[in-house]
Amino acid sequence: MTTTYNDRATEIDKRVGALFKATPSVMTSYSQLVKAASADGALDSKTKELMAFAISIAIRCEDCIVFHLRAALKHGASQEEVIEAISVAVEMGGGPSVVYGGRALKALEDLA
Repeated sequence: MTTTYNDRATEIDKRVGALFKATPSVMTSYSQLVKAASADGALDSKTKELMAFAISIAIRCEDCIVFHLRAALKHGASQEEVIEAISVAVEMGGGPSVVYGGRALKALEDLA
């Protein structure tokens, strides 16, 4: 049975929820950091999520790719913007980012 990226996103949510229950003080503090870093400022939230998405590809964190792609889409990122972010990740990450960029493109197909 093939796991879809939607299924994967659900699993990520479950694991993060379990971590919040296991260590609420640490995860609450981390959540505040995430909210502050991703809030609209000189850069809007969509741009920040696209940046996090590209970094996720370059560092080869597949769950991070799914998490930040989903967030970028929720903030209104278009398919074209996501593909450009993949291109930047490939520029910065080289060959391994090509492989993870392909995974990110498949995730876009599943999550969009």
